[in-house]
Amino acid sequence: MSEANPETAWIAAALAAARPRAMAALLRSFRDLDVAEEAFQDAILRALRTWPRNGPPRDPAAWLILVGRNAALDGKRRSAREAPLPPEEDLSDLDDREATLADGIDATAYRDDILRLLFICCHPDLPATQQVALALRIVSGLSIARIARAFLVSEAAMEQRITRAKGRIARSAVPYETPGAVERAGRLSAVSAMIYLVFNAGYSAGTGSERVELCDEAIRLGRLLLRLFGTDPEVMGLLGLMLLQHARTPARFDQNDEIVLLDDQDRALWSRPLIAEGLALVDKAMRHRAPGPYQVQAAIAALHARAASPEATDWAEIDALYAVLERLQPSPVVSLNRAVALGKVRGPEEALGLVESLSGALGGYFYFHGLRGAFLMQLGRRAEAREAMNRAIALASTAAEAGHIRMQLDRLTREADALPSR
Repeated sequence: MSEANPETAWIAAALAAARPRAMAALLRSFRDLDVAEEAFQDAILRALRTWPRNGPPRDPAAWLILVGRNAALDGKRRSAREAPLPPEEDLSDLDDREATLADGIDATAYRDDILRLLFICCHPDLPATQQVALALRIVSGLSIARIARAFLVSEAAMEQRITRAKGRIARSAVPYETPGAVERAGRLSAVSAMIYLVFNAGYSAGTGSERVELCDEAIRLGRLLLRLFGTDPEVMGLLGLMLLQHARTPARFDQNDEIVLLDDQDRALWSRPLIAEGLALVDKAMRHRAPGPYQVQAAIAALHARAASPEATDWAEIDALYAVLERLQPSPVVSLNRAVALGKVRGPEEALGLVESLSGALGGYFYFHGLRGAFLMQLGRRAEAREAMNRAIALASTAAEAGHIRMQLDRLTREADALPSR
């Protein structure tokens, strides 16, 4: 759907808000992603023709479900020469049927429908790239062109990716019945991971409206998940983490679209409303005393957000939180991130030891060599530092990553001018 003009912006907002609920209900009715998506698109077309004239229905999601179901069934009726859909002028008076349908969708069914829709997009047989693409298409309703631009691939390649994902789901006989408690917990974990993948795809990609849109969409999905699981501390942690990280977006790049390091960012540009919301979620999650990986990462982001300046950052607490994260989610990347805090607390020599112990697992990761070069530079080992930094630049997958390393190398060189070489 094209961008709405200001006069019809309310329609775009209503359709976006209603999409997950309507798609979930249509999928449950027809048990086919293509049929559900086509039914929803038919309902959108009807909405675009009737809502500007008649105003919004009492419950947009229920209206879309009803019209979408009728549209899909009408396709079957036409083949049997049966009655078509009611004329469009009659669709302005669906209040009674819409209200009956809305009353019949209780909170439990709604939660299970939405979770089922999200979980189908996160089917374990699908690679992560297909999970993210399918969720953005089916749940979020982004066009294939917009998804393709965000992931820097052609529209044909993205359409093929989504088609393959749908085909794999169709062949896998995904169950549509209400999930039990154990399965629901597993689904929640898969959905959370997918949402954070969407966020990271935008956050790590650098500048560009499509990348920012991915972050915004991940946060929207996180809010949806929190409405479904309002007391789950890990869901609070996930949303809090994304809000706190996204709050730094206005300060992360300079006028030339070059990365600005955290210590150099103008903290006045950080979004205070996002920070306030994120901090409130972190504090609420921590009161449950059931720490998980998202909560710990959010707590680390909260310490950065609360620091008025780089010098005020509580690096000792960040180091302790990374130690907790290493136990909860052992990963060489987590340990590499901890090395930054370790360097602030105990100095570059001990941090370098931690980094070098990860060479086997992270030898092909640009940030490993960049961080190793930074610590070598701080220790005055400038020749080794330059070699490590050049290796990081060679391994960088984007121009923004390479520019980040070059900028860091230039800064470290200036700072180390007075240090003797070894």
